[in-house]
Amino acid sequence: MTKRLIGLTGGIATGKSTVANYLASVYKLPILDADIYARDAVGKDSVILGEIAERYGEEILLTDGSLNRKKLAEIIFNQSSERSWVENLIHPYVRNCFLKTIEGSPNETLVLVIPLLFEAGLENLVNEIWVVYCEGEIQKQRLMSRNDLTEAQAIARINSQLPLEQKVTRADVVLDNSSDLESLLHQVDLNISRF
Repeated sequence: MTKRLIGLTGGIATGKSTVANYLASVYKLPILDADIYARDAVGKDSVILGEIAERYGEEILLTDGSLNRKKLAEIIFNQSSERSWVENLIHPYVRNCFLKTIEGSPNETLVLVIPLLFEAGLENLVNEIWVVYCEGEIQKQRLMSRNDLTEAQAIARINSQLPLEQKVTRADVVLDNSSDLESLLHQVDLNISRF
């Protein structure tokens, strides 16, 4: 039997984690998170972190030798060519992690949380795409509040991703998170049993 592989994506601060946590707690579905794999990719003493430090110098590292994420964010969210360079290191690692976990999982349904699903060309890992959407102003305000960012920093992060409207056109399911939590979770309930 073919596994049901749900690719959960959307924009930054649109509510992907809320949906993933709900699917895990209520429906007991395994959640595979690209962000966790990406953090592993640049873990202390990793080959990828070594390449990043070689490119940007030792100041990209904290005193304990781990990645200074804030400093890297300043570089990659202001220079698209540098963001592409870093992503080209990390995305293949993340893809391999997904493939190994999917292959080794006994579960029939898996949720792959991949913020950069389209940008990283990972659509072929899943057979169902769910996009969590919210209005642009709401997204910006949530991001500024959640990450303690200025408006310019929030806009730079949002603009580093494919526009939400484009993601929506490529979705099998669109979850609109412009309203309240109850409305969002109701949409999840309706769609989890649809297919």
